[in-house]
Amino acid sequence: MSHVRPEPTWQHGTPARCAVVLINLGTPEAPTAPALKTYLREFLSDPRVVEIPRPIWWLILNGIILNTRPKKSAEKYATVWTPEGSPLKVHTERQTKLVRGLLGQAGHRNLVVDYAMRYGQPSVASVLDRLKAAGCKRFLLVPLYPQYAGSTSATALDEAYRWATTQRNQPELRAIRSFCDLPGYIEALAASVREHWIKHGRPDEAYQLVMSFHGVPRFTLEKGDPYHCECQKTGRLLAEALALKPEQYRITFQSRFGKAEWLQPYTAPTLQAMAKEGVKRVDVICPGFVGDCLETLEEIAMEGKADFLQAGGGEYHYIAALNERDDWIAALAGLIESHLGGWPTREATDGAALALSATRAKALGAAN
Repeated sequence: MSHVRPEPTWQHGTPARCAVVLINLGTPEAPTAPALKTYLREFLSDPRVVEIPRPIWWLILNGIILNTRPKKSAEKYATVWTPEGSPLKVHTERQTKLVRGLLGQAGHRNLVVDYAMRYGQPSVASVLDRLKAAGCKRFLLVPLYPQYAGSTSATALDEAYRWATTQRNQPELRAIRSFCDLPGYIEALAASVREHWIKHGRPDEAYQLVMSFHGVPRFTLEKGDPYHCECQKTGRLLAEALALKPEQYRITFQSRFGKAEWLQPYTAPTLQAMAKEGVKRVDVICPGFVGDCLETLEEIAMEGKADFLQAGGGEYHYIAALNERDDWIAALAGLIESHLGGWPTREATDGAALALSATRAKALGAAN
């Protein structure tokens, strides 16, 4: 049986459209153990996420993890859940709407902007199906991970390319790989820190800005994954934008899972050590997350604060993710616009449309 799926109904004369698809990690449908079990099964079954031989990992995942972790994870999600739902989904929806509006104002009215989740809903395949059925023939894929990693950006793109293998009439695909050094992104991060300093002050001594990135296993670096290097680059550029001295900031990695060594230094032990060293105040920012989520709101804003204070630290602040900041939305829209070159995303004026129709008529042999 062919793996190629039936094409959507198409009417001749329907104008072709272009689409931008923002892709984020995903989220459970609810802060409950059953919802977390469904979400974690999909997430942790991805060989890009867990690089352990499949038979061994299947036994661990289904025999241990899915019977113990969902309840604990659900309790954590419950602490950050909003009336609108998961923070990650809420911010992704808002960012999508704002980028859509900004690109529309810039004249890209023949452009559809939507979002998908790598795990959970709306799935990448379902969104691409819907957009193709709506007449989209060109897709720009935008994983919302500033720093490229095989377990984030690559698996998001894998899913889109996997969908493409099922299409008889494949659309044109482009992708934004990463934007760890995008000037607008760096400046938006720096502006958020400066605004925090205006509100809370900026100590001259015994101060640390901790830049906490999501962790990945160390062996991925040894195998050629550029994630560690891209995190370091973002951290260096942010420090330069803020005129921080090397001793005034630290780059750390959070969210370690399992017993294997991950990228170091780890965030939680670093915060505890800083407290014992006499650091009077710590501000923590998470540059790898463009929207607040469980890992920022619960792990850093709550657990990180507890780690620091219980170890004897002084003042602790979490600096919110970029979320819907105007400067960040403008930077994202500009990044997208720079990758749309040559695509018909702007509606033609009446005169241009008439000229185009005349050109087509001549090409078909019409009389002058």
